[in-house]
Amino acid sequence: MVVTSLDFDKPGKQQGYLQVPYSHNLGGWANVYIPMTVVAQGPGPTVLVLAGNHGDEYQGQIAIMKLARELSPARVKGRILLIPSLNFPAAIAATRLSPLDGMNLNRAFPGNPEGSVTSQIAHFLTTVLFPLADVVIDIHSGGRSMEFVPCSTMHLVADRDQRSRMLAAMLAWNADFAFLYADIAGTGLLPVEAENQGKIVVTTEMGGGEAVPAGVHRITQNGLRNVLIHVGALKGLERTRASLGQSPTILTQALHREDYLLAPESGIFEIGLELGVKVKRGQTVGFIHHLERPDRPPEPIVAQTAGYLITMRAPCLTRQGDCVAVIAQEVNPKKLCLP
Repeated sequence: MVVTSLDFDKPGKQQGYLQVPYSHNLGGWANVYIPMTVVAQGPGPTVLVLAGNHGDEYQGQIAIMKLARELSPARVKGRILLIPSLNFPAAIAATRLSPLDGMNLNRAFPGNPEGSVTSQIAHFLTTVLFPLADVVIDIHSGGRSMEFVPCSTMHLVADRDQRSRMLAAMLAWNADFAFLYADIAGTGLLPVEAENQGKIVVTTEMGGGEAVPAGVHRITQNGLRNVLIHVGALKGLERTRASLGQSPTILTQALHREDYLLAPESGIFEIGLELGVKVKRGQTVGFIHHLERPDRPPEPIVAQTAGYLITMRAPCLTRQGDCVAVIAQEVNPKKLCLP
């Protein structure tokens, strides 16, 4: 159902759209247009670069728009497919979920060719774009819900060769932290679908919120370019943290439910520690204050594991069951890919 005028096999640079059928009250034959840029030149890998999976995450959308304007075929080895605002209806509305069908695109895979707009987008990636790609980069931030230490991320896939190549690409982002995460909120993730097709998948959590510091933009944009150089799709000299005069990336993981601290009650969340600090098991990381009962002592949020405070809830107003913090344990990169 999704169509495009872009020729994915044509060398050079093309700017076009993915067109997704959509009917609404004032438009029976309407389409949703999703901007896409294709830059191809000669032999090399195909890299699919995505952002705006959630519409209120801006760091990746800006990074890809800038890269799409700047890239020339002469700088590319192979093919780079750039979609800055994948969930375009959500990007326009500045929402996490699509305003057209209420769906979370990052829980919609493998999709449905005859479903809603979000399902059709997921199906097109699953059946058309992922099979074309060798590498999939999906840039996220915490949006309006979470604030992360800027970090590159990945899943702990079972295939050791795939895991090793993903680890190397993730570390090429050159962020201070890298983060291996678990899925505690359901199935149908975009990265999992790409991983299941054997792709090298790199994702990120580049801070969060609607006011993005310049430093986070720099990490996002420089990291994206360095990963493209690392995987062989972009000409240039790959930079390492050592070459930049920086200490090695701290590799962390949060693979168990107790690493994800959920609010036991509704109220106003107060974080008690700075992001990126080490936390001891049993240490209080924040408090839930009770709006209706200000005379009650606040409910402490206590770390169930030791590690680094990798993310916290961004809006202070919190509902019971919301994730308010994540504690991630440090991992030795050399041991991650051992049999």
